[in-house]
Amino acid sequence: MQGTLLFIGGGEIIIVLLVFLVLFGSKKIPEFAKGLGKGLNEFKKATDDIKREINESAKEVTKEVNDVKKDLNAS
Repeated sequence: MQGTLLFIGGGEIIIVLLVFLVLFGSKKIPEFAKGLGKGLNEFKKATDDIKREINESAKEVTKEVNDVKKDLNAS
């Protein structure tokens, strides 16, 4: 399994790249790669935003729990 990507060997990757080149042509591939890169960048930003929101919510809940503990201990 060494040297494979998702159970695809080197020969299969070359064939897929050649088919991709024939279907889209050498002029369209950079445009496609640029669009793919932008899409991946937007996806990463969205996941980072979701992670940040979850962490902020968790901090708020932790603070509220600690406040309730303090109130219980005070009484």
